[in-house]
Amino acid sequence: MAEKQIYEDIQQCIADGDEDWARELAQQGLDQGVSALDLIEKGFTPALRAVGDRWDAGAIFLPEMILSADAMKAAVRVLQPALQKDGAGGREPKSCIVGTVKGDIHDIGKSIVGALVEAAGLNVIDLGTNVETARFVSAAREHGACVVGLSALLTTTMAEMKGVLDALAQAGLREQVRVAVGGAPVTQAFADEIGADGYAEDGMSAMHLIQELAAGLDPAPGESMSKVA
Repeated sequence: MAEKQIYEDIQQCIADGDEDWARELAQQGLDQGVSALDLIEKGFTPALRAVGDRWDAGAIFLPEMILSADAMKAAVRVLQPALQKDGAGGREPKSCIVGTVKGDIHDIGKSIVGALVEAAGLNVIDLGTNVETARFVSAAREHGACVVGLSALLTTTMAEMKGVLDALAQAGLREQVRVAVGGAPVTQAFADEIGADGYAEDGMSAMHLIQELAAGLDPAPGESMSKVA
């Protein structure tokens, strides 16, 4: 099968939310010599972004979006060993905590970012939505996380992000844990104001940002967590 056809089939399987087909296409691509990163960047990520656009437009409903995200995650699990082999040298992957802050139940953007970060070779612990501040702190400590990703879609819940930053500092974890923030109302200015380590406005830039934070690098100007949240 031609590489172009694989990408077209990936578009359809993610739109259909077909986990089995997603796994099959991921493996088929690898077997044909397509790199895991190309499969993610040229296939699965654009496919999931297209589904997200349809959801934003009201053309599909939340259960369909969740099925598509699950299909993406299924493909990621197939691709992850190749990604780690190419980029992580067989080392134990670092851990990243992601979650939507207290008072906010929006899940999609956070889940997309989590799937992409997992695809990039990090160990992702997804705490879900409406996450208490103390839970972020305990999870960061329990898993030895190097990055905590905070998502909020409501302007009324953005202040919770500052609470998490303060709680990490009070727990003595702030020096070893980088914090990325994102969501539709979040901006770079807000991230700077609360002392976050980064902000990004789409899933791919969020993935690259979290990779850089995990590696102890300074994020590129203007990058951080996700506007797809």
